Amino acid sequence: MNETKIIVKKLDLDKPLLIASFPGIGLVSTIATGHFIYELKLEQIGMLESKVLPPIATLFEGVILPPIRVYQSKDLGFVLVHSDIPILPQIAYDLSYAIIDWAEEVNASKILSLAGIATFEESKRVFGAATRKELIEEIKDHVEIFKTGTISGVAGSILNECVARNFPGIVLLGETSGFNPDPRAAMAVIDAMNRIFGWNIKVDKLEKEAEFIEAQLQKLAEQTKVHEERKEEFPMYG
Repeated sequence: MNETKIIVKKLDLDKPLLIASFPGIGLVSTIATGHFIYELKLEQIGMLESKVLPPIATLFEGVILPPIRVYQSKDLGFVLVHSDIPILPQIAYDLSYAIIDWAEEVNASKILSLAGIATFEESKRVFGAATRKELIEEIKDHVEIFKTGTISGVAGSILNECVARNFPGIVLLGETSGFNPDPRAAMAVIDAMNRIFGWNIKVDKLEKEAEFIEAQLQKLAEQTKVHEERKEEFPMYG
């Protein structure tokens, strides 16, 4: 397990909330926490280092960044583990183990794992689940409780590790209608977090991004429709 670890240069928080975000369906969690990073101007304090990760470096404005980074918000009292890369199922356990190890080391109050859930509907609900009944009480007035089903990927693996170690964990799942990036689902998750934790993180920029993506998808749909109509008019076309 020592091949996977979180390395932090400084942490200025006592008993922080630990938020974990890894790419998944609709990129719901990645969009939400990416918005946190830029909207709140979060300070990067470390990284997750592992030999099981693919040999990938990410870039922002020409600067190399580790693919899984750790940020802190001193104002809101949380630390964030944010990944730019999807995680293969076979390495999810190593990463989850390292994250819970670090959560225990820094005396985190609880872990909040974020993910998307595909229902192929447009209502943008947020579902929640937790490792303890008292945590359900904290979220039940702000989300729909996810009573039956499965949670896959790193989000599910983190919760399993929380149960194994009796560590408090919550998951919030943003409802998305498909596999395209879904800023509106991310907005719904942020709104739920604002209500649960008493925050006031604005989502105006995400709303503009959602409008842009929806316009692009509408344009693509219209182009596809024209293409299909031409195929019907000229059966040998394409």
